[in-house]
Amino acid sequence: MCAVAEGALGRRRIAIIGAGWSGLAAAVHATAAGADVTVYEAGRQPGGRAASTTGPDGTERDTGQHILIGAYRATLGLMSQVGVDPAQVLRRLPMALVDPAGRGLTLHLGGGLLHHAASLLGWSTLPWRARLGGLLWLGRWQAARFQCPPGWTVARLVQGCPQAVVEQLIEPLCVAALNTPMAEADAQILLNVFRSALAGPRGSADLLLPAAALSDLLPRPACAWLSLHGAQLRMGTPVRHLAPITDGRDGWIVETETFDQVILATPARVAARLTADCAPQWAALAHRLPQQAIATAWLRVPTTAAEPDLPAMSCLKGALGEPAQFAFSLAKLHGHGQQGVHTLVASGVAHWATQPREALAGALQAQFRRMLGAVNPTTPPPSAGSVATQLLHLHLDRQATFACLPGLDRPPARIRPGLWAAGDYIAGPYPATLEGAVLSGQQAVEAANAATSRS
Repeated sequence: MCAVAEGALGRRRIAIIGAGWSGLAAAVHATAAGADVTVYEAGRQPGGRAASTTGPDGTERDTGQHILIGAYRATLGLMSQVGVDPAQVLRRLPMALVDPAGRGLTLHLGGGLLHHAASLLGWSTLPWRARLGGLLWLGRWQAARFQCPPGWTVARLVQGCPQAVVEQLIEPLCVAALNTPMAEADAQILLNVFRSALAGPRGSADLLLPAAALSDLLPRPACAWLSLHGAQLRMGTPVRHLAPITDGRDGWIVETETFDQVILATPARVAARLTADCAPQWAALAHRLPQQAIATAWLRVPTTAAEPDLPAMSCLKGALGEPAQFAFSLAKLHGHGQQGVHTLVASGVAHWATQPREALAGALQAQFRRMLGAVNPTTPPPSAGSVATQLLHLHLDRQATFACLPGLDRPPARIRPGLWAAGDYIAGPYPATLEGAVLSGQQAVEAANAATSRS
């Protein structure tokens, strides 16, 4: 976690616009440093795109299926700071890139780079030549300090790597981390992920899958912590007016209140709209970020049928045109009350986002049925009209993240003196992740503190 000395910000007034993970990270960090913090959030609940909502039927569901890993040290530290025990709300599992039948690569739980190399050599479903080729490929990039020429795509990066390793290891990691197809994805960003996860301290590559509602991982506990420590939370309060003070004093006006510093922790296009007048060049950069859609479907198998023994997370290498890349067994993750419930996650579904919602729902249901049939070929896959393929919920976020393209010009954290941006889209070495969001919020407070110290 970034460190700001307690009391470093005095009682300076800081407004944080947005109570997603980056905004909450900034708010906790600034409050701990002694600032007088006010958080504005347009929604009624905190968490942004990684939260839990209650549907018309009274069921609470997450806004998507998020994956954390052991390398997310800033996120885990923040959770602990606000009173959450990560071990109680996250299920730590070995990184397993396996199909629904459990076949594939499983890394050593709590392991380091040498353990991962041994796991790769022990990948029994691959020929020895492919295993050795994959290990040599990874070793080559480790020797290069995980640095590649600018402008490379992941498709260019994997040239010379055995095709089986590409399909069963590199491609799933690329989609999971960058939410962008290999042919378009930034190779350097993926290498940065490899360096942090595979070559980081032991346990960095471990999967940390939510075993509780997303809102209980950080948003609700962070808000409780902020309230206890004197921060003001203004939920259901959208900000429409943001402007610098013009009477010769330093500071900013948010709605009708004045602040010494403002951290804009909203989605990129909301930030672009709010800064269109006061920082048009920055706003144009934020607005131009290419967007990627992500869909998550909650499906249920029949209560009368035997529960399929699927992995907690499985990679889907489906037929051409099938939308989802990952499946999750909520019974394995959440236990009681989630028997028979699974989620399918489809990243980069721009094509499907333009189609009628029913088309995406039908494609995901068909993929789910085919997946179940492949796992247990002796049992006919459930029919389209059976309760087995009941679609409990479909969440489609058309602007879930940005396309992680080579040379992408991401907006900087500094917008203008006293005005900062925080979010996983801000310029940095990593893709759009919860860790990136948390780090950007903390780093915005660091920058505000440094600016305050110089003034």
